[in-house]
Amino acid sequence: MDTVSRAAGELSYRDATEADVEALVPLIESAYRGDSSRAGWTTEADILQGQRTDPEGVRAVITSPGSKLLTVERDGVLVACCQLEHRGDAAYFGMFAVSPALQGAGLGKQIIAEAERTVRAEWGVSEMHMTVISVRDELIAFYERRGYRRTGTMTPFPYGDERFGVPQRDDLEFELLVKKLG
Repeated sequence: MDTVSRAAGELSYRDATEADVEALVPLIESAYRGDSSRAGWTTEADILQGQRTDPEGVRAVITSPGSKLLTVERDGVLVACCQLEHRGDAAYFGMFAVSPALQGAGLGKQIIAEAERTVRAEWGVSEMHMTVISVRDELIAFYERRGYRRTGTMTPFPYGDERFGVPQRDDLEFELLVKKLG
């Protein structure tokens, strides 16, 4: 896999390698789970406990054909990442994590824009898809401000599969959000 590095302001982007797994797992966990996630606004700590991912899950994203984990660094320090997966005419955006201490400073907007640019340039896709837990109103509103629209298409949360966390409520499901890329 070619590693691509581009600067966007003070951020640099590159495709993750298996050597990055050890640093990526705690970054992803810190953005979503446990007390450290409460420093940012993307926490799921009140609706899910347990893990968000594990080394095997991150490694699978990095090594699967048509999939990449875009890493984001500032001054040589890993600050964010996102999964990009080629799915026909669309790309899937997932596993988006920004260090909780840096959330709310506009990094998310820059990273999403770079992810959209990357999938258009590399795969020529016309849409970006993502799934968001439907009760995450503030997060869905953030994506709507970036041009994503709710589709009403729901998929069940994988209750009983602790690789995705331990739900703290019984009404969790994923909603598909879509953005036309132009």
